[in-house]
Amino acid sequence: MAQPELIPHLFRTEYRKIVSVLSKRFGFDQVEIAEDIASDTFLTAAQIWGLNGLPPNPVAWLYHVARNKAKNHLQRKSVFENKIAPELKQGITESFESDIDMSPQNINDSQLQMMFAICHPSISSESQIGLSLRILCGFGIEEITDAFLTNRETIYKRLLRAREKLREEKIRIEMPDAAAIESRLENVLTTIYLLFNEGYYSLNQNQTLRKDLCLEAMRLCTMLVENKTTNKPAVNALLSLMCFHASRFEARLDDNGEQVLYEDQDENLWNPELISRGGYFLNCAASGEQVSKYHFEAAIAYWSTQKGDTMEKWENVLHLYDQLLQISWSPIAALHRTFALSKIKGKSAAVAEAEKLNLVDNQFYYLMLGELNKDMDNGKAKESFEKAFLLAKTDAGRKAIQLKIEKL
Repeated sequence: MAQPELIPHLFRTEYRKIVSVLSKRFGFDQVEIAEDIASDTFLTAAQIWGLNGLPPNPVAWLYHVARNKAKNHLQRKSVFENKIAPELKQGITESFESDIDMSPQNINDSQLQMMFAICHPSISSESQIGLSLRILCGFGIEEITDAFLTNRETIYKRLLRAREKLREEKIRIEMPDAAAIESRLENVLTTIYLLFNEGYYSLNQNQTLRKDLCLEAMRLCTMLVENKTTNKPAVNALLSLMCFHASRFEARLDDNGEQVLYEDQDENLWNPELISRGGYFLNCAASGEQVSKYHFEAAIAYWSTQKGDTMEKWENVLHLYDQLLQISWSPIAALHRTFALSKIKGKSAAVAEAEKLNLVDNQFYYLMLGELNKDMDNGKAKESFEKAFLLAKTDAGRKAIQLKIEKL
């Protein structure tokens, strides 16, 4: 990977790890300092690598520089406390080396602890998810704004209030007890789910699919599965869902980077290993008595990896969507249900159901209406595709929709 591409990639994968480790060391009251050190590390990398070329091990180089910058911060803080404000020091001796542990184990532990610290009940669910996306996932404000379908100012104020509340509550970055883990797990999973969806249905950076975000979400969920205190059925169901979706990565885009509809995908490009892994985790999710929305979504995704266009397949998918919508209503899930409905009851019935949703600000709503009306009422299909074109946020998306209009 060339340097111009490598630094953004490493920022996406390593920034949050550095922030988690340093935040754990400094405490929530200095999260901004941890973020500043992490950001400054990447700025230093851009400057030095631009002059000297890439180091042999870029990730290790980033960790080394971040550790040194953190040491310098702690030393300056110690000087201030000892010489300028000695009453703050109270005889405590700082250890600058051993506490800044950038080992893989501590990085994993720090991120896992950070997940649950952020999802503390003292702040709202929306703030928990937004702050997780910001600190743990390295999302920019615009990306979080898109995820919540709101405006920049609202997100900025929400994150600011959440940070202040966590500081006031003196929340420690550590694993909570079993009861607290259970109560916070839902929002941890929601954060991971949003991260995966941001990559899988990307509306940013002129990319229709951002695999790096999807793989990072799978990595975070794998951390939960591998920890015995968080290895719950819903966690396995979510990981199963992501494996099934990821198995169709290569078939979802054509050579020009444009999205390929499910019906037009080359089934030979589906990844059998990921399908098998999805089945394994879905089986693991079958333990226990609670059934989450992720169980139903994973089962739907399973049937989507079964080749062929059989009535059995679509009857199962429709039945699963009906169950999913009973326990967790979502207009997007209801929209996706209409595709399965078209297979069972025909396009006219599916169009009627889709129009009830009235998702007039959603490009996928108009795309679905366009596909359902195609060959049945091409005038309505064209009108829907044109509305989707106006709402599309990527060049690849607009090109794909323009091709649909031309084919009509």
